[in-house]
Amino acid sequence: MQFRQQALAKLQSPEELDLPVRFARPQGWLVLSVTVVVMAAASVWAVTGSVASTVGAPAILTHGQGSYILQSPVAGQVTAVLAEQGQRLPANSPVLKVRTAKGETVVRTVAAGRVTALAATIGQIISTGANVAAVEKVAHTKDALYATVYVPAGNAASIPDKAAVDLTVSSVPTQEYGVLRGHVKSVDRSAQSAQQIAAFLGDNQLGEQFTKDGRPVAVLVQLDRKASTKSGYKWSSTDGPPFSLTSMTMAEASIELADERPVDWLLP
Repeated sequence: MQFRQQALAKLQSPEELDLPVRFARPQGWLVLSVTVVVMAAASVWAVTGSVASTVGAPAILTHGQGSYILQSPVAGQVTAVLAEQGQRLPANSPVLKVRTAKGETVVRTVAAGRVTALAATIGQIISTGANVAAVEKVAHTKDALYATVYVPAGNAASIPDKAAVDLTVSSVPTQEYGVLRGHVKSVDRSAQSAQQIAAFLGDNQLGEQFTKDGRPVAVLVQLDRKASTKSGYKWSSTDGPPFSLTSMTMAEASIELADERPVDWLLP
């Protein structure tokens, strides 16, 4: 009752009727102004802004021409292994000698390259068409490396030309040396089978590994060069790792997709 009597007394006091009425405190005006500015900025961004997104996918460092699987044209017993793993050979170089019913046959390279794997040993019996070696098609030691990224087919259309790519290389400690930088060179718009991937990489197991979740699309990534680093490529750190990169090294890629508009406006 005491508060009610005080309120009635104020209403009946004629000397206070001409006092100005305060609608809001200065602090309230400040909050209101900030709110209006934020809403205006959000509205402008909703119309003109965009949202950047990325897609992650497995990758492998290769030379641009890929590899091939060397197969024996004859059946017989391996009598000599004439090449070594890691050796660079010109085209038509001898790799194996195979004794057949008609005499000895030499299995030779199809194209110049580096032998990345040998699947035959002396004394082994092989059949016609057996895989005996994997050869990476590289002619010179200074040939540039690329990254081949196997992206889910559903994301291929969202990858723009020259999109930025970050590569976490399996042989490089990321916390110490960062990620490898690159950009998209080309996107193969057709999905690849395990056989196609194996033919390009010269490895059947990799073909199966990259297609275990479906047929992916191959994205060729050109690595950004930087002469001052030991590897010769650009990293998120200043110097990158203190060693060179080798082909057939696994990596994990993060590709920047085309920007997406945050709001779709519906017009009548």
